[in-house]
Amino acid sequence: VRHLVLETLDLDLPEFPANTPERCYICKKYRFELLFEEIRRHGFTLLADGENLDDLDDFRPGRRACRELGVRSPLREAGLTKADIRELSRRLHLPTWNRPSSACLVSRIPYHTPVTAEHLRRIDGAEAFLRSLGITDQVRVRRVDDTSVRIETDPAAIRKLAEPETREKVVRHFAGLGIRSVALDLAGYRTGSLNDALSPEERKNG
Repeated sequence: VRHLVLETLDLDLPEFPANTPERCYICKKYRFELLFEEIRRHGFTLLADGENLDDLDDFRPGRRACRELGVRSPLREAGLTKADIRELSRRLHLPTWNRPSSACLVSRIPYHTPVTAEHLRRIDGAEAFLRSLGITDQVRVRRVDDTSVRIETDPAAIRKLAEPETREKVVRHFAGLGIRSVALDLAGYRTGSLNDALSPEERKNG
């Protein structure tokens, strides 16, 4: 399959860095419009994404941009959940069948907190360090303020991070990234936890 890579400049979009609950709509519309321009140059008219049935359960305003632009979602249309896709991938011996799900780094920053390249680099560096410690399942470093973060991860990793030696390594490395306060969320990892702060009115558009 021929792969084409398009560079995007999300932070240069006028509305995106403001980080409102509409950020995913803004981003998806921008990216899919670019993709449509590209595929039409190659004689194609249909654009598909990877949305699945489970994605309908969360706040995802980017879905509205897909509807407006006519993007198709074959996995969702076939009624496949994340578990279904993993099982089918396992049967096909795909190496990605049990890879942890990932999300845009901006999803670590609370709504209405401006997004900067420095914030994203700091979060990326922090999560990369945690993975280097062997925490390879779900892990998210959520921004609290300029110098504070909250780590969400699975129960086994919570125990590992609470060990004195590991805790010291994390605090020391995060300090080098400009993070002075590190909290470990005992509730563990959960998808879209920052969406909990949305009002019912804000959720209507997702």
